Amino acid sequence: MITKNEIFPIGQTAKPHGIKGELSFNFSKDNFDEEKLPYYIFEIDGIFVPFFVEDYRYKTDTTALIKLEGIDNDEQARMLSNHTIYIHQKFVLKESEEDLGIHFFVGFSVIDDKLGSLGQITEVDESTVNVLFVIDNKGEELLIPATDDFITQIDEEKRIIYMNLPEGLVNLDLAESEE
Repeated sequence: MITKNEIFPIGQTAKPHGIKGELSFNFSKDNFDEEKLPYYIFEIDGIFVPFFVEDYRYKTDTTALIKLEGIDNDEQARMLSNHTIYIHQKFVLKESEEDLGIHFFVGFSVIDDKLGSLGQITEVDESTVNVLFVIDNKGEELLIPATDDFITQIDEEKRIIYMNLPEGLVNLDLAESEE
């Protein structure tokens, strides 16, 4: 069984392309070798399911068309539209530290020096000037600034980010979830 810790988001499917089951795929990451990638992973009903690649071709520099085994018509392809596409961590090409995208940290645990474990990063919010880690803290969502000022250490092997957060930044969120 594939777990959230084993996967890495690389983009989003869009609408079906044609009637033979192809999907338009907008990729936000290009740190994978599509020629060596045997399958993509989709979350379906809370389970991460691999779909083997039948064909892959570029449409633009950020869009590709993919054909997956077993997806043979537009109706089947529509069921996978607007889904995040993941790849297994073992297929992520190693990058230099400067090239690492912030989305690389999805799935990492966050540990604060004073508060201990805060939970796991479920997504990265880049919709504002300040990039935020969205953290699942026992079912509650925490938003933590993803800034080098607060990060004290990153353990890529154990997938943990150690932080020293300013007092009060998280306490208000935790106090609300305890009530």
